[in-house]
Amino acid sequence: MNQKKHKRKESFSLILVSNTGKDTRQFYLSLKILRMIIVLMLLICITLAWSIYRSGTHYRSESELRQKLTSSEQQVKQLESEKETLNAKNAALTEENELYRQAEIVKAEMAEMTRAEESTEEVPQKDTSVPSQYPCTTGGLLMESYSEEHLYISIGVQQEDRITAAGDGTVASVGSDDTYPIIIEVDHGNGYRSRYMCRQEVNVQVEMGQQVQSRDTLMVISGNDTQFDYQVIYNEQIIDPLLVLEAKG
Repeated sequence: MNQKKHKRKESFSLILVSNTGKDTRQFYLSLKILRMIIVLMLLICITLAWSIYRSGTHYRSESELRQKLTSSEQQVKQLESEKETLNAKNAALTEENELYRQAEIVKAEMAEMTRAEESTEEVPQKDTSVPSQYPCTTGGLLMESYSEEHLYISIGVQQEDRITAAGDGTVASVGSDDTYPIIIEVDHGNGYRSRYMCRQEVNVQVEMGQQVQSRDTLMVISGNDTQFDYQVIYNEQIIDPLLVLEAKG
């Protein structure tokens, strides 16, 4: 009979010697256990290395974030500083603009006052007591002008035409004579007198002593194709009415 060969299990001895040499211990490890220990140590080393790598990566990320945060804070401070500078400049510009606007307003007011003064100086107030207005509302037709033989102007008027005061004054008289059924005389108080004479009956609108203003109605014509004569007296001298008339109608 063949003898069976017995396989010996391979094992390892681990000897621990004290530094004094007094104590020595010896452990026997099988190949399987040794392999397990080696694998376990490798896993521990890999885990430790991975933890160290992750810690380093996290530290670097945290460091980068801190740097970015610091940079952002500096940018915010810089922007706030620039904002304050711009606000100060804007306030200064606003104040300057307001001063300029007020100066322009004052300048415009001064210019307006100057123009008003010049206008007042250049255009004197009109003296409404001078008989300078045409004495008929519709203008009428000038039939005959003033002359040495004809000491008034003659105007052709129609029914409903109004004879008006040529200037401010007082009605000095309301009368008639052989030629004119109605004669109204207005004293203007400055050496001027105006006389309104109509050759036909009219509707008189004023009475003696009444105050009248320029263009107030003195009489209303009641018939067609009526002749109205107008005369102006200055310092007791009869003058041509056209010398003081400003406009007709």
